[in-house]
Amino acid sequence: MRLSRHFGVTLREAPAGAEAISAQLLMRAGYIRQLGQGLFSYLPLAKRSLTKIENIFREEMNAIGGQEMTMPVVHPAEIWQATGRWYSIGAEMARFKDRKERDLVLAMTHEEVVADLCKSEIRSYKQLPQLVYHIQTKFRDDPRPRAGLIRVREFTMKDSYSLDLDEEGLDRQYRAHYQAYFNIFNRCGVPTIAVRSDVGMMGGSQAHEFMYLTPVGEDTLVLCRHCGYAANRQIARAAKKPASPEDLKPLAKVATPNCKTIEELANFLGVPKSKTAKAVFMIAGHKTETETREEFVFAVIRGDMEVNETKLANALKADWLRPATDDEIRAVGAVPGYASPIGLKSVTVIVDDSISASPNLVAGANDEGYHLLNTNVPRDYTPTLVADIAAAGDGDACIQCGNELYTSRGVEVGNIFKLGTRYSAAVGATYRDADGTEKPIVMGSYGIGSGRLLACVAEEHHDEHGLIMPITVAPYHVHLVSLSGGDASVNQVAEQIYQRLIAANIEVLYDDRDESPGVKFTDADLIGVPIRLTVGGRSLKAGGIEMKRRDRAESVIVSESDLIARVQSEIKILFDEIAARVVEVPFK
Repeated sequence: MRLSRHFGVTLREAPAGAEAISAQLLMRAGYIRQLGQGLFSYLPLAKRSLTKIENIFREEMNAIGGQEMTMPVVHPAEIWQATGRWYSIGAEMARFKDRKERDLVLAMTHEEVVADLCKSEIRSYKQLPQLVYHIQTKFRDDPRPRAGLIRVREFTMKDSYSLDLDEEGLDRQYRAHYQAYFNIFNRCGVPTIAVRSDVGMMGGSQAHEFMYLTPVGEDTLVLCRHCGYAANRQIARAAKKPASPEDLKPLAKVATPNCKTIEELANFLGVPKSKTAKAVFMIAGHKTETETREEFVFAVIRGDMEVNETKLANALKADWLRPATDDEIRAVGAVPGYASPIGLKSVTVIVDDSISASPNLVAGANDEGYHLLNTNVPRDYTPTLVADIAAAGDGDACIQCGNELYTSRGVEVGNIFKLGTRYSAAVGATYRDADGTEKPIVMGSYGIGSGRLLACVAEEHHDEHGLIMPITVAPYHVHLVSLSGGDASVNQVAEQIYQRLIAANIEVLYDDRDESPGVKFTDADLIGVPIRLTVGGRSLKAGGIEMKRRDRAESVIVSESDLIARVQSEIKILFDEIAARVVEVPFK
C-alpha cells in the first residue's frame, strides 16, 4: 500500500479526552477514530491488525476442535426471557421494538442463541462433544466508556461455546480454552495472568479472567508472589487473623458521644478495630418475570475489614445492591452511626464469618451516642446468613500459603465460564443419552474482544515516539521510506524494491509521499511497523538500503541484491521470537 493513497492520516497531537496511551497512539497513528461515546471506526491500519488478531483466534479455536459460524446480532426477546436475563440485566442491555411491536435485543453475548440452536441441531449423545464459535459485533450500553478501545459500547468479540454430555467433558474443554487463550495472548505479544473471577451475569459454577496488568485497568487483582494465588478482588479470599479465645462477657451499654465511625469508636474506647463490629446497610434488588422487589440488608463485618459488595450480592442472590439511605435505616429501627442488629425484627442480617468467630465485640446500641460492649453471635442475635463477605487486599494473608498478598490493576482481555446446564435447561436444549433419557446439554462460554486486545498491544508495545507493533499483529511487515530529495533515481530504486517486496509476498507500506525526511521518519515511528527500509542518496552511496527494526536503535546497510532474503530472514526472526513465548501453562 502506498501512503500517498492510504486512507487515514497521522496526527501530531492526540484528540482531547484520550487519556490512555493506547488511545492516544492509535488515534495519532491513524488506526482509529472516535465517532461517539464508546463508538469507534477502525481505519485500514487497525482493520489489518484486527484481522490478524482474529485469524489467531481462528487458528487456536480450530486447533481445539472449534467450528466457526455466525449468529445474529439482533435477538428476539423471548430467548432472553426464557433464561431470565431479560429481567435481571439492567440498562446496559439495548432493548428495542420492531415495526410490529415485538421486543428485540442487541446482542451482548450469545449463550441464549447457542442454546436455542442446540434444540434443533443436537439430538443424541453421539453428537457430543461440540465446540462452536463466531467473531461478531456486540453492544453493551456501558454507562462509563473510557480509555479508548479498552472500554467501549460497541465491540467485536470472539465467543465460543462448548457443548458436552457432562461436567467431565466440560472440564476438558474448559482447560483446553485455558491453554488456547494463553497461546492467543502470547502470539499477540500481550503478557497475561489468569485469575479466578465472579461468574456475574453469566452464571455457572466457575470462571477465570485473563488479565493484562497495567495501571490503566479498572479491575483490581489480589495476588500472591509466593504460591501464585490470583483472583479478581470481587471474589478474592484472604486468611483472616483469628480472634483470641475469650469467655463470653455480659452486654453492657456505654456512652460513646460523637463516635459514628469505627476509627472514632476504637480510639474513644482504646480498643483495636478488630474488637468492633462494623454495620453496613444495603438495599438488595431481586428481579423476576413477575416482580421486582427490594430487601433491606444489615451486613456486619469486623471493624478492621471492609465488605466486598460482589461477595455480599452473591451470598444474597441479589441482582443488584445499593446503599440504604438514612431514612431507610431508621425505618427498620436502626440508628445510623450507632446501629446493631440486636433487637431488630424483619431485617435480613448477614454477618461475615469473622464475626461469628470473634467474641465480645463492640457494636451499636441503636441509640444515638451509645454502643454495646461484648456482643456475641449467636447469643445476642441470630443472623439470617453467615458468609465470607470480606474484601481481600494489600497486606492480607494468602488463603493458600499465608504469605502477604498484594494488589495490582489489570485489564480483562478474555474470560471463560463453566455454565453447566443453566441455559440449556431453561430453553429445553437436551440430548438423548445412551439409556434413552433426555438430559440437558452441559455448556461453557469463552470470550475475547479483538479491539480491547489491540488496545492492550498498544499499551504494552510503544515508546516515546509511537507504537512498536509485534510482527504477528502489525498491519504491515515492512515500512519502506523513499528519501529522494528531488533525485528521480532514488524514487526509481524505491519503486523497484516496493515491487520486489510485493512479489515476495512481504506486506509493505510504502511512503512515496512528497514529504520531508523528518515527517516520514516521525510517521514511521508512530505507526510502528516492525521493519523500516530507507532508500536515499546517502544509503545508496553507502552500498544499499538502510534496514532498521522498530524495536532497536541501530540500523544496517543491506545491498539491493541481498535485501529480500535479509528482510525475509528478519521477519522469520521476529515470528520466532513471538513463537518462543507460546508455552504450556499449568492450570490454576
